[in-house]
Amino acid sequence: MPDPTATRRIHASCHCGNVRVTFDWPDPGPAIPVRACGCGLCTKLRAAWTSHPDGRFQLRIADDTRMALYRFGTKTADFHVCLTCGVIPIVTCIIEGARYAVVNVNTFDDVERSQLVETPANFEGETTENRLARRRRNWTPEAARYEGVD
Repeated sequence: MPDPTATRRIHASCHCGNVRVTFDWPDPGPAIPVRACGCGLCTKLRAAWTSHPDGRFQLRIADDTRMALYRFGTKTADFHVCLTCGVIPIVTCIIEGARYAVVNVNTFDDVERSQLVETPANFEGETTENRLARRRRNWTPEAARYEGVD
């Protein structure tokens, strides 16, 4: 794990708070790069995503019965949808037994919008093998179960 003194802890959640994410961003600087995916789902949701391969995330769900997983396209990623408010704060993918994620910056609870630097992204036509390799390189790995979350 990166030096904890150089990390920035970011909290994200769905609107009702059932799905919560703690995201340790390894760069204390103010700018956070954001990918505005151009796929149909992300466009309809107006979702924009960020991740950092040197960061860590932890996902907490208050009531599993009020959360659903949605998969489309290559069916290699799980969109965590809150069934109460409809918000998708995080997308996860399991690669070789490890879970990686991107976090929807529109669900950040404690980040100023001016700190988000958005660029368009298009992953259409990407093979499943290339998609998983990109995610492994760029997405944020899950924190170990014993690492603290506040």
